[in-house]
Amino acid sequence: MPENPVPVIDPSEGPVALTRQLCDIPSVSGDERAIADAVERLLAERAPHLSVHRDGDTIVARTELGRARRVAIAGHLDTVPINDNLPVRDIVDDVSGEAMIWGRGTVDMKAGVAVQLALAVELAEPAVDVTWIWYDHEEVSSALSGLGRAMRNAPELFEADFAILGEPTNGRIEGGCNGTLRARVHYAGKRAHSARAWMGVNAIHRAGAALSKLAAFEPARIVVDGLEYREGLNAVRIDGGVAGNVIPDDCSIEVNYRFAPSRTPEEAADVVRVFFDDADSVEIVDSAAGARPGLDAPLAQGFAAAVGGDPTAKLGWTDVSRFSALGIPAVNFGPGDPLLAHADDERVPVAQIDAGYAGLRAWLERGA
Repeated sequence: MPENPVPVIDPSEGPVALTRQLCDIPSVSGDERAIADAVERLLAERAPHLSVHRDGDTIVARTELGRARRVAIAGHLDTVPINDNLPVRDIVDDVSGEAMIWGRGTVDMKAGVAVQLALAVELAEPAVDVTWIWYDHEEVSSALSGLGRAMRNAPELFEADFAILGEPTNGRIEGGCNGTLRARVHYAGKRAHSARAWMGVNAIHRAGAALSKLAAFEPARIVVDGLEYREGLNAVRIDGGVAGNVIPDDCSIEVNYRFAPSRTPEEAADVVRVFFDDADSVEIVDSAAGARPGLDAPLAQGFAAAVGGDPTAKLGWTDVSRFSALGIPAVNFGPGDPLLAHADDERVPVAQIDAGYAGLRAWLERGA
């Protein structure tokens, strides 16, 4: 027997059972090899209609039917760290009475991956060509993203007219996403003995006005292509101080700005610099553009009609931004409450898995 046998996954009992199987393969970011191997083997054995490409632990599987339109459907294989919440178990929600699957990855986002993987195997001749994508390293620094890496290495594999990302949305469409930016705001001072504080300048005190200004900040609500995005500007870390008897000569505040997709990262950086105009310097640590809703594309409109409900804005940043940067309109759609993503009591309603599977299948079979 091989030292590390490839896990066996079987979609024949449907996406709910497949969700359990996928979740019980631990795949914390950086440890996706086993689940990627399982997906690759399943496709090799059960999906001869797909052309399969692998880049690290990212797998791209494409139909090549010569259809007039192509849809990309993607989901990430990794999770945040496990915290005594595997293996998964079946529960009944105390409030709603719904049947649930509880455990790490059920919401973010192996239920969505299970829906996609079951359909990839079953639909040999969808009415549109489909590019199925399962990728690594979503839950860590964007520089490590398997999706970003694969797009750079083989951009031709990702050409599409529309994209769906299986992030948890409670089974409803969330269009686009906010952009995100982190900045380090510096305040300088002058060291002195704390018994003679007047001889120095307290950098922490200088930063106090900025913290008060942040606390009073009211996030803008910006409508983009019919959806309302709510911005946010928050301190997420503060550093300063030398010793218990020294007036500090430096203080820095790390801030996170979530900005509407109508702004570019450069415009967002200007907003932050103007907001902290009393600082000695504002250093942009990293940023990622948002994505417009993408709901004006004909394929998106057909998909929205098929799955029902009123689309809303995705307030967090997701990889729809990567598709948007390629000129591909993209939406988020998947089972699970996004408010439970990363929670230790992650749980996904069985009914949402079934409904997502049925809606996506019907849409792909009838011509999208």
